[in-house]
Amino acid sequence: MAAIISVIPILLLFVLMMGLKVSGWKSALVTLVVTILLALFVAPSIGIVPAKYAGASIYGIAFWSVIEGFLKACFPIILIVICAIFSYSILCETKEIETIKAQFIQLTSDKGLLVLLLTWGFGGVLEGMAGFGTAVAIPAAILIGLGFKPMFSAVICLVANTVAVGFGAVGLPATTLANEVAGELTGGMASHEMLCSISTYIIIQLSLMFYITPFLILMMTDRTKLLKNVTLAFFVGTFSILIQFLCALFLGPETPAILGSVGSIIAMLIYNKLFIRHHAENDVMYVEKKKFGFAKTFRAWSVYGFIIFFILISSKICPDINALLKSTLVTKFQMPVIGNTFSFSWLSNAGLMVFLGAIIGGLIQGMSIGRLMKLLGKTAYNLQKTALTICCLVALASLMNNTGMTLAIATGLVAITGVAYPFFAPLIGSIGTFVTGSATSANILFGKLQAAAAGQLGLVNDANFFGVSGNETNWIAAANCAGSEGGKLISPQSIAIATAACDMEGQDGDIMRKTLPFAIFWILMNGLMVFLGLHVI
Repeated sequence: MAAIISVIPILLLFVLMMGLKVSGWKSALVTLVVTILLALFVAPSIGIVPAKYAGASIYGIAFWSVIEGFLKACFPIILIVICAIFSYSILCETKEIETIKAQFIQLTSDKGLLVLLLTWGFGGVLEGMAGFGTAVAIPAAILIGLGFKPMFSAVICLVANTVAVGFGAVGLPATTLANEVAGELTGGMASHEMLCSISTYIIIQLSLMFYITPFLILMMTDRTKLLKNVTLAFFVGTFSILIQFLCALFLGPETPAILGSVGSIIAMLIYNKLFIRHHAENDVMYVEKKKFGFAKTFRAWSVYGFIIFFILISSKICPDINALLKSTLVTKFQMPVIGNTFSFSWLSNAGLMVFLGAIIGGLIQGMSIGRLMKLLGKTAYNLQKTALTICCLVALASLMNNTGMTLAIATGLVAITGVAYPFFAPLIGSIGTFVTGSATSANILFGKLQAAAAGQLGLVNDANFFGVSGNETNWIAAANCAGSEGGKLISPQSIAIATAACDMEGQDGDIMRKTLPFAIFWILMNGLMVFLGLHVI
């Protein structure tokens, strides 16, 4: 009964957005109100409120949960979304998007390869370095600039932004998961061996999707070239999975998405050079070949070039700088009643890096500070409904977590499935990501639950899968992260970012209807991989 009542907000979101076609911000607002009512008047009566809040006012828990959600939504999610759209708006304002467009088209005249290069390759690099929506917002905006339809651009970027999610933001989701599992098993932080073990298991569980996802992207773009799509997807997928597997096995969770995506870009360029014949009548509109000098290329790419530069030097790739930025100008706020601490680093977050790159690039492209600030204000104003949507959804996630609803759903699923639980383990991660919009948050919510479930099932902790040192608990826990990437496809937060990038206000439900089949397929495939990996291999 607790699980059934707790799942009402999730079902309501689906009904409003997909069934009744209510706009994203209205659906999120209504669902938040309903969840507040459930938290206030139902959750205490069914005994799901965590014991640590015993004696606390349910009104205080609900109020501060919503405040916590609003703060987490603004810093950094909304900040990143606004700055990402702002960076693209600069390119449109200065007309430099036309140079980027021409260079991409001259790079390859094959439409499928062009889309794969932008979404799977460039988007994977952005996800690996920054996360938090940049891999959807920026590639989608560029695709529209290249002449693709907004709906196609939104859906294709959501589909592409899956495999890299577990290692997004320099491995934050996988690192968080490993620490949660270590906390459950030993009470301490994850060792380097555990980080590598869980990271490698995530790659193994996603192995088929390294081939299937590029193939789906290519088929969605052009269904007439089946043989080319199969061979290109196999070629690119092989490069990606080999690099990511080796990075996870030997280095840990920080580099698989970044280096794997760079490797896939190289694979695409090799394939383009060796196997694709370019003609004027090809899929993408033909442009006359012309050379762009270094100065022109630098000017056009300065916005994204500086964004990538700042993200790199502020990430764990540069540990000393990363540590300095993370420890300087940090705002911390202790939430009364719920006891959680909101922490935000003003210098190390991806939003600031995107903003700095956009400003410097805009100045190089000839805009004044005044024009840039005016454009930033216009961008923020146009995204007000998106901001409201994200605020309501993150507040909803915080409220469901703090009042025990999210845990009740997962616990109910464990109780119902029994020995078949490994098949459903990825579904729990998907639910967490659907509700919170974040693979990291989903791993915080359910990482310990997955480890505890493995213990309840009597799984041994000295197994050796695929020659990788680790244990069955790590295998089950990794399923949470692998499954979370399926939830990302239909997460209202991710869809809100896509609608903002593609200027599709009010079409959240339409996008969700198109991504839902992909999400279901993803979760089923993950479930099979986890179950077979545990019981067959």
